Amino acid sequence: MSTTDRPVPPSPATADYLRQFWLAAGGHPALLGRVAVTGHGALPSVFAVTEFATAAIGAAGLAMAEFVAAGAGLAGEAAVPAVEVDQRLASFWFGTTLRPVGWTSPPLWDPVAGDYLAADGWIRLHTNAPHHRDAALAVLGVAADRDAVARAVARWRADDLEAAVVARNGCAAAMRGLDAWRQHPQGQSVAAEPLLHRAASAGGARPGWRIARQRPLQGLRVLDLTRILAGPVATRFLAGFGADVLRIDPPGWDEPGTVPEVVLGKRCARLDLKSADGRATLQSLLSQADVLIHGYRADALARLGLDADRRRQLNPTLVDVSLDAYGWSGPWRERRGFDSLVQMSTGIADAGMRAKGSDRPVPLPCQALDHATGYLMAAAALRGLTERLTTGAGSTTRASLARSAQLLVTHGGLLEGGPALAPESDADWSAQVEATSWGPARRIKPPLRIADTPQSWDYPASALGTSDATWRDGAR
Repeated sequence: MSTTDRPVPPSPATADYLRQFWLAAGGHPALLGRVAVTGHGALPSVFAVTEFATAAIGAAGLAMAEFVAAGAGLAGEAAVPAVEVDQRLASFWFGTTLRPVGWTSPPLWDPVAGDYLAADGWIRLHTNAPHHRDAALAVLGVAADRDAVARAVARWRADDLEAAVVARNGCAAAMRGLDAWRQHPQGQSVAAEPLLHRAASAGGARPGWRIARQRPLQGLRVLDLTRILAGPVATRFLAGFGADVLRIDPPGWDEPGTVPEVVLGKRCARLDLKSADGRATLQSLLSQADVLIHGYRADALARLGLDADRRRQLNPTLVDVSLDAYGWSGPWRERRGFDSLVQMSTGIADAGMRAKGSDRPVPLPCQALDHATGYLMAAAALRGLTERLTTGAGSTTRASLARSAQLLVTHGGLLEGGPALAPESDADWSAQVEATSWGPARRIKPPLRIADTPQSWDYPASALGTSDATWRDGAR
């Protein structure tokens, strides 16, 4: 290791983000000194995206290290294994990690999705899901042709079109500035929320888990009810330390552009939750799970008879972690949303446009809100498991993309002139070839290192619906 590659304390922005992530998850501040950083360069952005990525992965890694120490019956700062995050690889992992060999990944975006100029400003339409595309096209009264959509959007005020698409159960976001979002009723509601909502459940018997330092989550069951992209990032992280992650999707659902990226290490099953049998199976899986991570809207599980009270009744010591796009209070608390839309709503894309002197929205260089919130959810799940191990209590944690956005914008980055990331090379790839359902591929090496606890995945990325909706034998 050269002198320049030796671990160093986090930069001021990274340290601040890390502290806020860690304290939000209920971590003890004394453990923050266990995290160090390697690597150089940063993604070009008006905000400190590389520092945000490094801190988010560092918080998840620190939670994993704390769990390892607790599993060994050790306490105190010195007992927690050292954590290192390579900020260059962290930046890459906030983009895509999969590098197909001899095949091509499907496009990430539907042809209609994107930013459009309305009569008084910009609006983004999110049309990757067929029913979201149909909603937008029905409001605009045009076919799925980008030029036709652009002409139709130009006749609308952005706020009016946003409201009309949302009313049809579609997804759209008018571009607002940072100040406009702060003054918006939803922006004010989000500003009053904590970064994570956390609550402990009634205590139960402490589990008799045997925690192996090499694979500390081996045998723990994680029920994955998530969609693009934060929730799948959280469960992918947990799978990397041995958790039995079972993802559930409805019949016919697919996310072709992102599934190969995020299902690494998971088993993927389908259940028809509109049927009594499907709901019964889901309840059975939930009752046996150690962790539930879900990204459904706040009212969606309630309509399936699985609101928070029912989940706790089925599994009193469950570690229950959930995600919402626009926050858990305010008029938009049940609004559909995605990272790219939240960037438009909260002023991020407008700030990028102004800083760059562009004539159109300039988003972040990656979907950093999704990725960071995913690692924060993983940290929350791990802290919940540590508390379960030491006290016997379950927990409930709620995160939101909009609240993560509020944290991101507290530190500025550099659009130009700063130290750039060194270009990706073959040396950045893991040695093994991953036999995915779509063909062979390589992965970017993990950016996280925890002493004596390697991150690796038991399964290659597999297509949705390729496993049974059952837990593996031998789980705890």
